[in-house]
Amino acid sequence: MADPSSYRPAAGTIPVQPGVYRFRDDRGRVVYVGKAKSLRSRLSSYFQDVQNLHPRTRQMVTTASSVEWTVVTTEVEALQLEYSWIKEFDPRFNVRYRDDKSYPSLAVTLYEDYPRLQVMRGPKKKGVRYFGPYAHAWAIRETLDLLLRVFPARTCSTGVFKRAGQVGRPCLLGYIGKCSAPCVGRVTQEEHREIVEDFCDFMAGSTGRYLKRLEKEMADAAKAQEYERAARLRDDIGALRRAVEKQTVVLGDGTDADVIAVAEDQLEAAIQVFYVRGGRVRGQRGFVVDKVEDLTTAEVIGQFLTQAYGEDDPDPEEPVERRMDAGNGVVTGDAGDVPREVLVPVLPPDADAISQWLCTLRGTNVVLRVPQRGDKKALLETVERNAKHAFALHKTKRASDLTARSKALAEIQEALGLGEAPLRIECFDVSNLQGTSVVASMVVFEDGLARKSEYRTFAVKGVEGQDDVASLHEVIRRRFARYVAERIEEGELDAAEVGDDAAPHTPIDPVTGRPRRFAYPPQLVVVDGGQPQVAAAQRALDELGVDDVALCGLAKRLEEVWLPGVDAPVILPRTSEGLYLLQRVRDEAHRFAISFHRKKRSKSMVESALDEIVGLGATRKKALLRHFGSLKRLRAASVEDVMEVPGVGRRTAESVVSALAGAAPELPAFDPLTGEVVSS
Repeated sequence: MADPSSYRPAAGTIPVQPGVYRFRDDRGRVVYVGKAKSLRSRLSSYFQDVQNLHPRTRQMVTTASSVEWTVVTTEVEALQLEYSWIKEFDPRFNVRYRDDKSYPSLAVTLYEDYPRLQVMRGPKKKGVRYFGPYAHAWAIRETLDLLLRVFPARTCSTGVFKRAGQVGRPCLLGYIGKCSAPCVGRVTQEEHREIVEDFCDFMAGSTGRYLKRLEKEMADAAKAQEYERAARLRDDIGALRRAVEKQTVVLGDGTDADVIAVAEDQLEAAIQVFYVRGGRVRGQRGFVVDKVEDLTTAEVIGQFLTQAYGEDDPDPEEPVERRMDAGNGVVTGDAGDVPREVLVPVLPPDADAISQWLCTLRGTNVVLRVPQRGDKKALLETVERNAKHAFALHKTKRASDLTARSKALAEIQEALGLGEAPLRIECFDVSNLQGTSVVASMVVFEDGLARKSEYRTFAVKGVEGQDDVASLHEVIRRRFARYVAERIEEGELDAAEVGDDAAPHTPIDPVTGRPRRFAYPPQLVVVDGGQPQVAAAQRALDELGVDDVALCGLAKRLEEVWLPGVDAPVILPRTSEGLYLLQRVRDEAHRFAISFHRKKRSKSMVESALDEIVGLGATRKKALLRHFGSLKRLRAASVEDVMEVPGVGRRTAESVVSALAGAAPELPAFDPLTGEVVSS
């Protein structure tokens, strides 16, 4: 734990201009990023008596060991730079806006030649138009099922789409009229895109205009005595009206706005957002926030706006006309599209800078205001009630989760005799099939939660045969060689004491100043196995001179915890939260290793099967794999199918089909729970 006074900048050295600052810990990792109108005034507040600081601010300044800053000219530049650094460094003490659950959206993949309508979760992608988010995936599918009879656009996956084109037959939706079947040429690419654009216009709020058009077409068809067509149009209008009725009209003036409300206490906050497009609530989303500083509601709103709309930062070289939707002026792209209005309960401290920044993102004027009366104020009150309800539910769930995780870490610390709770745990597992395709995994848990962005896989090459102990030794050695190299770089170790075992490269990136992949150490290393595996891992640590990382192994049979150099295992109670956490870490490492092993084995099987075909070079082999995607599909292909691959003639196609005509080799069976090979 560092004393903030030890790295406090000298008096007068901090500039008074606006800027962005970074706190780093003793290993160079950025732990906090902030912005300020006056860097001197803001940074000085961190170096007062630590007892007067907010509890989490106190933890941050004692974790950090240095501070640095960058001066900018305007507050808008400070907003942009702060957002960029938060996304780049992912500081552990910054406010993190996490969805309180996974919200699905209705996505339209406009970047594809034949756009697809689908339910999508997770990170937003460029070139995809999103509607929502919605509370439930079934609500999207129900609405989509009503609309597909009017807008028969493609909903199938890429594999199904290509396969239908190859066999010349559409899927079931094509036969029942809920897909225009572009896969078999029933409509052209231009006609299909027109259907998709009509769908997007309807979902974006142009419902009345489209319904009037259909009603006119129905009347004209009836007048021309085309009664079957008029009946179909009548049914289409009914389906559209049922879909529209599912969306409540809240504002009568066709308002496009995001309505934001906050419920909070001293440590956390819940944020609710209602997305209103065309006067209707098109989606709802919730976020939860861990406060690091003593933030006011206005400051929480300001930070949320910066991060919520930061993903929509447009390409400065892209024309504004291309970024705007012709139907309602909403910026196309991510679910966080910047609307015409942003309604908040209180204006943030830097409201003018944020408004200017939002206008830049949208390309036209954006109003950031607090509604004072009328329907918009009533809607804000509704969103506030939702925020309070979501916050109450989160606190109930969070209390249980925090208690269990804290108890688990405390039990592990006590059982293993550690000096501190293992806030960062790394677990390693090895996977192979009779000594072939040997791989290993490393998973990371921080504060009892999986940190999947730091998972790693290893291809083990220095071990022959089925030797899990030797494989584990190699993987541990490779992982901690980076850590040793950092300590040598910082002068904590003498390179002569370590010899040639340390990694020769510099572990700190000279551009970003961030520790590279493995340079940040855990408090505890867990290996999947018993006494032999623990001994191998300890031997690797000893060879590198690593003595500040705890080690244990978890054996599957009796769930025993083994420590290095100890003949008897540590037995944790079956009801122990600590044992449950270790099991979760071990099982996650096992799952990750098996997934990587199967992927690598499948790839090697395909390549080895094609290697045996005479006259098939690397270029055409790659073209075959890209076209068919798997060995199973290639085996089922005919000579004519194979000849469709560019560069493959009849003679080569016949060689491929002949060589793969035999029965596919049987793959070993795996137990779905343990992943172990089982006998037939």
